[in-house]
Formats: sequence, structure tokens, C-alpha cells
Amino acid sequence: MRLSHLSVLVVAGLLAAPAGQAQAPAPVAPVASVPLGQALEARHLAAHRAAYRLSLSRARDPGNIANAQGAMLYEVVDACDGWASRQRFSLTLTDRDGTEIETASDYSTFETKDGRRLRFTLTQMTQGAVTSRIAGEAELTADGTGVVRYSEPETKEERLPPGTLLPNIHTIVTLNAARGGQRLVVAPLFDGTSPDGAQDTTTVLSAWDAPREVAGFPSLSPLGSVRMRIAFFDRDAQQQGGGATTPSYEVSLRYWENGVADQMLMDFREFVVEGQMVKLEDVPGGC
Repeated sequence: MRLSHLSVLVVAGLLAAPAGQAQAPAPVAPVASVPLGQALEARHLAAHRAAYRLSLSRARDPGNIANAQGAMLYEVVDACDGWASRQRFSLTLTDRDGTEIETASDYSTFETKDGRRLRFTLTQMTQGAVTSRIAGEAELTADGTGVVRYSEPETKEERLPPGTLLPNIHTIVTLNAARGGQRLVVAPLFDGTSPDGAQDTTTVLSAWDAPREVAGFPSLSPLGSVRMRIAFFDRDAQQQGGGATTPSYEVSLRYWENGVADQMLMDFREFVVEGQMVKLEDVPGGC
């Protein structure tokens, strides 16, 4: 799951249940935990659809945000040789004068399971009007260098630096790092949400947690998990500032070893939004 932009689309009717109550007409089937010492691979990620309730966690002074609420729907499908994902996310912001602003986006990707190619589209909206579109295709070589060919907002190419990771591979790399006892992963990430190529990321990892009972989502109970905080940095600002810059955005998540995230905090500097998973179900697919 990638959450590097405030991306929103109204998900009407998805979250009718009270916060914290799961709805799972087709729940994710339980699977055994992968033994520590065995690396997680693309085949271990779960094809799934998850819905999240979003709410304001805190607002920072002297900001002007008084409230935030919305919903997010994330879906990832096993398309045999790759992962097809779609993220739709809605958020209504209310300022201190009571004015409401509705923002929305629809973000889709197809990433090959070898982590070498990514097709992407992102449409962002404010008050129902389209404000930006990003689309194109990225291709990496074995050392992580590569090129992005954009078709929107303009036709152009951007080079990708050595070690660049695509979204699902980044998830697998960070999960394996946590399972191996690492506490830090630093890597360029390209997910198609920026018109300027890769972003630098720093991921801080907690200790790996053993399986535990997960109320409402029994399919997660046999699995290990980790809490991580991912900071995103503008590469140009990093290079101009000698590497010491403030993150443009940060997100904290609890990831289970099958790639499902059930809790998140999205830090947009002026305010922080909490996301809580309220629905999880299987999505058919595969070879």
C-alpha cells in the first residue's frame, strides 16, 4: 500500500458499520505464518480489498484545520505476473471558520512481481474538479537504475537513481528487514505519485511482533507484524541541502506479513489523519 499523497475519492456506503466493527462477507482466508529465516516473496502478499475509516488525529498550531474525516478503499489483485492495485481515498477538511473542502483522488498501478516495471495513473480532485493528473510507465534494471516515461501532466522522461524500489517490492524489502532484526531501511522509492521521479525514503522499523489475536480480523491472527514509519523526502531538496531536510510527508503503519495494513497515521505536517481498517476481504485472481 502506498500513501505518499493525499489521494481521495468518496467511497459512499462502504463504512456503514461503527468504527472498529469489521464487515467481511468474503474474509481473507487464514494462512500459516512464514517461518522467520525464510524470506517473504511476492507470492506471500495477499490479494485483498480493505476499507478504512479516516479521522483527524491531531492538528498543529498555527494551522487552520479544525476537523478531517473520510474513507479509503484499497484493492490489490494478483494478476499472475504482476499486482494490479487501486487506491481511492476521500477526505473532507474543515477549517476553523467552518468551511469544508472536499479532496479526492483515484490512484491505480500495475507492478510486475519481479519489481522491474510499473504502470501508473493518478487523478486528484478538489471540490469535484480535477486539479492534476499523473500517468506513465517506469522500468528498472537489476541495479535499480531506470527511467520513467510520463504521458501526463506532460510527455517527458526522468532517470531513476541506483537502488530505486517500486511500491510492492518496497513493502517486501521492509517486511524482510524487520523480520531480520533491522531497524532502518533507506532507499529511493518510485510509486508514480510524483511528476518528478523517485523520492528518497527513510523507514524506521519496530521489532518484529509474533502472531497475536486480532479482534474482528481472524485471518491476521496467525501472522507476524511490524510497525513502521516511512518519511518521504524531495530528492532535489535533499541534494541541495546536503541530505538534511524535513520530510515532505510521513506515514506510520502496522503491516502484517501478508502485506495488509490495518492501522495508519498520515502526517501532512499541518495535521495528522488516522486510518483504521473496518473491512477486509479476499479478491480472486492469480494464475
